Amino acid sequence: MQEQLSQKIAEQDTQKPRVSVTFPADHYAAMEKIAKEKRVSIAWVVREAVQQYLEPEPNLFRREGS
Repeated sequence: MQEQLSQKIAEQDTQKPRVSVTFPADHYAAMEKIAKEKRVSIAWVVREAVQQYLEPEPNLFRREGS
């Protein structure tokens, strides 16, 4: 049973890589404020920001007046 649990944890770790990031103090304070207001973790705030940043911009190649 312990072996199955260890294998499951190992599989989860490969599916979600970790990263360590250093932020300027003012950015970290802003993230803390957002996290507190939304009642979430700072990690959640960072993941949400990255997700939004990586989303394709639907109007990126749209011509004005189209």
